[in-house]
Amino acid sequence: MDEQLLCADLILPMTADNAVIADGAILVNAAGDISRIGRADELRREHPHARTREFKNRVLMPGLVNTHCHSGLLRGTAEGLPVWAWLQQYIDPMHRVLNAEEAEAASRLCYAEALLSGTTTIVDMWRFMEGSARAADELGIRAVLVPYVAEHPEHDYFETLDSNEQLIRRWHGAANGRLSVWVGLEHMFYAVPAAWERAVAMSREYGVGLHTHSNESRFDVEETQRRYGMRPLEALEKFGLLGAHKVLLAHCVWLSDEEIRLMQAHGVGVAHNPTSNMKLASGAAPVEKLLKAGIAVGLGTDGEKENNNLDMFEEMKIASLLAKVSQLDAQALDAWTVCKMATSSGARALGMEDRIGTLESGKAADIIAVRTDTARMTPLLTGEYLNVHHNLVHAVQGGDVDFTMVAGRVCVEDGRLVSGDMPGLIRQANALAPALFDRRAQWLARAGQNTRPADASADSGLFRL
Repeated sequence: MDEQLLCADLILPMTADNAVIADGAILVNAAGDISRIGRADELRREHPHARTREFKNRVLMPGLVNTHCHSGLLRGTAEGLPVWAWLQQYIDPMHRVLNAEEAEAASRLCYAEALLSGTTTIVDMWRFMEGSARAADELGIRAVLVPYVAEHPEHDYFETLDSNEQLIRRWHGAANGRLSVWVGLEHMFYAVPAAWERAVAMSREYGVGLHTHSNESRFDVEETQRRYGMRPLEALEKFGLLGAHKVLLAHCVWLSDEEIRLMQAHGVGVAHNPTSNMKLASGAAPVEKLLKAGIAVGLGTDGEKENNNLDMFEEMKIASLLAKVSQLDAQALDAWTVCKMATSSGARALGMEDRIGTLESGKAADIIAVRTDTARMTPLLTGEYLNVHHNLVHAVQGGDVDFTMVAGRVCVEDGRLVSGDMPGLIRQANALAPALFDRRAQWLARAGQNTRPADASADSGLFRL
């Protein structure tokens, strides 16, 4: 790979000082790391032999970090239920009949969608993840692969800790370090105590993270109190799950002050999923409380079925608006904070802040270009009326990204995938989905359940083991 010089009208490194570099440039070395960042005229003069790329009417910024996602093929077909009823009616029956070909096609489509909308790092909790690893390797995205593990007699149709360990041994650190494999638990409820112990032991043995869902709905809290006589974070601590090498929890909507203290004490990262939490009527997470406690909070889209797209720019806007309306405070989650949740804070939630999340010397060249020659970015002002950060949060859409680089490799050029045939991926997904739905309907019929959801307004009492 040649030395590259990326020059743009504006660069937002997303560093702590909220720097904005006008007429800036980023020098990317042959290893795919950032060597220098500064004024374009200086870097051009000092590196005359670098291959120069001009990004006129563009903002260069760090690639976005999606801290929680599920690949899938259920978009637009899992609607109108709260979370636990939604899992039983739509999601778990799908997992019972999913096959490896469908799972890999889902990952390819989701990773392509992510790259095209500016996401360079994705945390994907999914199934048959050998296929996900191949997809991430070929498309070029940076991925944290988290198998959907369940170790419970009632949930013996998910991944297992055995398959999770095999995936770690085969793929962790592959693709020149772009691929990481973590230990996954669908939920603490989906595993027996011996599995909790083994999950933590695996995390420590291999030096990888542990990712699960927690405190997503009121039912989640109530059911944990019924079973264990304590709240979810208290149970996670009591049973040793917070002692993993690194812990990332998705959702964290219904938290007590004591639970926030436990998260702070154990260095837990949080994946905030505002769209999913709104769609499934789960609630609004106390994000500002978490941030004030020093907890690293990243943004996640959640899956294509509970969000319906993987546009992290849309997630930024919704995160800001949800905080404002839920707190009745127009100053809640300001634009710089939200931009950092999608970049540097998300990287810190994953324990990857030494490599990604900001544009700085020595870090990986995970860089995106956002168009500024659109109505959504107009007017674009600097100085006293600087508004680029506000526009990025409240106006930009994922389709405004037309260049995506991961570790110095160009994955999206002029708004098109460099590796991967997007029309072909769409055709494949459309061809595979009907059989998946047919098999799910057949399983539901055999199980004596309706193939279409009953009207449900609450999830209390719907989840039993």
